[in-house]
Amino acid sequence: MPTLAQLRSGRTSDTAPQLGFAFEEPEAAPQPAEPAARPAPRRTTFSVAELVSLIRGELEKGYGNISVFGEVSNCRPATSGHVYFTLKDGEAQLPVVLFRRQAQTHRFRIEDGLEVLVRGRVSVYESRGQLQLIAESVEPRGAGALQLAFEQLKGRLQAEGLFDADRKRPLPAFPTRIGIVTSPTGAVIRDIVNVIRRRHACLDLLVYPAAVQGASSPLEVANGIRYFNRATGTPHAVDLILLARGGGSAEDLAGFNDEALARVIAGSELPIVSAVGHETDFTIADFVSDLRAPTPSAAAELITAAQHRIEDHVATLSQRLVRAARYTTMQAGQRFARINAQAILYRVEDSISRRYQRLDELAWRANSAVNTGVQRNERRLLALHQRLAARDLTRQLSQARHRVSIAETRLLTAHRDRLSSERNRVQGASTALQSLSPLAVLQRGYALVYDADGKLLRDASEAAPGSSITARLHKGSLEATVTSKRS
Repeated sequence: MPTLAQLRSGRTSDTAPQLGFAFEEPEAAPQPAEPAARPAPRRTTFSVAELVSLIRGELEKGYGNISVFGEVSNCRPATSGHVYFTLKDGEAQLPVVLFRRQAQTHRFRIEDGLEVLVRGRVSVYESRGQLQLIAESVEPRGAGALQLAFEQLKGRLQAEGLFDADRKRPLPAFPTRIGIVTSPTGAVIRDIVNVIRRRHACLDLLVYPAAVQGASSPLEVANGIRYFNRATGTPHAVDLILLARGGGSAEDLAGFNDEALARVIAGSELPIVSAVGHETDFTIADFVSDLRAPTPSAAAELITAAQHRIEDHVATLSQRLVRAARYTTMQAGQRFARINAQAILYRVEDSISRRYQRLDELAWRANSAVNTGVQRNERRLLALHQRLAARDLTRQLSQARHRVSIAETRLLTAHRDRLSSERNRVQGASTALQSLSPLAVLQRGYALVYDADGKLLRDASEAAPGSSITARLHKGSLEATVTSKRS
């Protein structure tokens, strides 16, 4: 067994160190030149309390600041706030106590099986005469304290179901006001404002100033969430809450890994979007929130996504209306062409040409009227779109669709009436032309008679007996020979 002097100096034998106590062996007294007085007798009898107190004092002086590593076992947190556990390795074990003041500064939970490095002082628990290590700090070996605390808290909250997808609240499709809990200064709030103003200028933003870093950060962020939840029904009521912070180190983001803050997020009646750090950063707040955005700017885009889709849909409807109007105009032109084709009569090219010109003019006017109606509807759609941004979009969109439908119905009705009127006029002209056509006379049973030279005969004296004649009927012709004539 090493002597106390060896334990103090750190020089021991090559054998494994053992915790224990031994009195120093007295050095051999030099032989005096002259006979010396007899030394006082060494005290060898003590009470239990005296001996234990003596050992404790010697140990605390010799081992007042040491570090010991080993595995935690029999960990027992007490109601007083103290933490008791045993530090062991393959050959020995040592009781350890971590008092409440030191335990409150630890971010992670001490658990059985954890490999730790304990810094403190060796002492003796006098009432039991038990050797123990009074810890000043406990650090995990391997993973850092922050990472270990993160993993432990994540596991506990996940086991409670706080990360389950079925408890996530859906975000409102068309929010009118957003509550932002973040620092009121810096690039984060400016980025959020710029994105939202670009995508949805009518969206109101309320900022609750909170520290997003440091010891006060979890409490201030939690107070912001509570404030917006209590503001329901007041002028400061919001549709959802955005937690925002820029990137940083693990220590900078530690405030968003707080258990109390996580439970406030889980208990919020308003949906919460977490946008903390960069895309590769993950915090407990991200897992508990209803939606995690990789960056604050991305969060602003996600919140306004539905509004952006509505604007695209309105633009698509406008394009469809223009195409429908143009298609209607094309069909009207084709119907005009068919009507004109039916009105063509034999040997009336001049009259038909004039009507073609009239039909072209009407088609141009109809096309101009359609284009004017389309432009007017486009202007109305643009005005409706601008009004939609300041009102209830769903109701206004329904009204806009109804007005567009009415306008389309009126436009088609006007086209049909105009086409019907022109068709009647063309049919009347066709009837008049047919009544004046020689071919119409033939339909009533008359015939046109030509001589052998093809000359039209108007008088019986123009044909001699025995000459050949041709009689043109309504359908076909007859060849005949004049046998006699009567005037």
